[in-house]
Amino acid sequence: MCQLGWVAGPAVMLLFSFVTYYTSALLADCYRSGDPLTGKRNYTYMDAVQANLNGIKVKICGYLQYLNIVGVAIGYTIAASISMVAIKRSNCFHKIGDDGLCPVNSNPYMIMFGVAEVFLSQIPEFDQLWWLSIVAAIMSFTYSSIGLALGIVQVIQNGGFRGRLTGVSIGTVSQMDKIWRILQALGNIAFAYSYSIILIEIQDTIKAPPPSEAKVMKKATLVSVAVTTIFYMLCGFMGYAAFGDLAPGNLLTGFGFYEPYWLLDIANTAIVIHLVGAYQVFCQPLFAFVEKWAARAWPNSEFVTREIQVPIASGTSYKLNLFRLTWRAVFVIVTTVISMLLPFFNDVVGFLGAIGFWPLTVYFPIEMYIVQTKVPKWSTRWVCLQLLSFACLIITIASAAGSIAGVVSDLKVYRPFN
Repeated sequence: MCQLGWVAGPAVMLLFSFVTYYTSALLADCYRSGDPLTGKRNYTYMDAVQANLNGIKVKICGYLQYLNIVGVAIGYTIAASISMVAIKRSNCFHKIGDDGLCPVNSNPYMIMFGVAEVFLSQIPEFDQLWWLSIVAAIMSFTYSSIGLALGIVQVIQNGGFRGRLTGVSIGTVSQMDKIWRILQALGNIAFAYSYSIILIEIQDTIKAPPPSEAKVMKKATLVSVAVTTIFYMLCGFMGYAAFGDLAPGNLLTGFGFYEPYWLLDIANTAIVIHLVGAYQVFCQPLFAFVEKWAARAWPNSEFVTREIQVPIASGTSYKLNLFRLTWRAVFVIVTTVISMLLPFFNDVVGFLGAIGFWPLTVYFPIEMYIVQTKVPKWSTRWVCLQLLSFACLIITIASAAGSIAGVVSDLKVYRPFN
């Protein structure tokens, strides 16, 4: 909001929310191949792509989806460590004052997050846990509400709204920096709406007879997009209104607020709890893909296929698979190390949002829908869908360029592991 201003900010958020809902609705119709009543189920995003598109597109989609998952894991690790560092610093500022120096190294917190994810990654079908979505919803509501409330209080204390119609003014930043920041902001918004890669997996958990799966998923998508958009806009509005050009990239970790410190700690704790679970949910498709591939490649290897029964309690046991243990632990370690090398949250998130939004949220859902429903080529509907896809491609390229410029700028002054 700070980069886009009072006019473009809300307009861009509404545009992204509309595109996300529309393409998600198209994707929901691709859950079953062929007949919506009796057609074959597609249990994952990749299954849907394989059922509707040709070989080269399937491979490209696979590379993009799994690369995006790796990126999301890195982004979540960085975000969680920033919130943990914010908790440490807020307590420090409370003790020595707002003007004090409270330097904190984020690397130990990234390692802590990584260790937790190593253990959680060994839980089979983690994304199927019934209480997970409830905890995520509670945590999201908690930190969003706290950020919104603190913004409102700050606006009241200021005696009015701050900010400009066109965003950060030239002078506060250079004209070129403003352009790069605007493009990066587009990527950040795109990342916030990029959940299509797990939409099919979520739809597969719906206990409803066909074709109600698609109807229920569309309703759930409409509600979730509407609610998240309202919260995004309210938090963005209040943050920009409270601090204007000086608004931090993250209201809860950028120390626009220092007190009440305990409330900031609660909000950041909620963020960490949310990200701990979200990391696993997003990584499950990649975990499953690699493990299935390994089982096909080495069907006679005990290291890959053997399930060792480990007694836990009376009558229950845990199925330990050595390949799963090793592969998932290595994945978490690698993403943690990369996070320690590139701890630039806004730039990294902007880049991830840029490269993932057009292909996975827009292009493939549109292409699958065209094949699934046999939309005639060069018909009005076909042309409109292609124009939407092309417009989103242009936005993706521009926002990726802005985010890369931000990363390059950060790397000039950053020393790894310090």
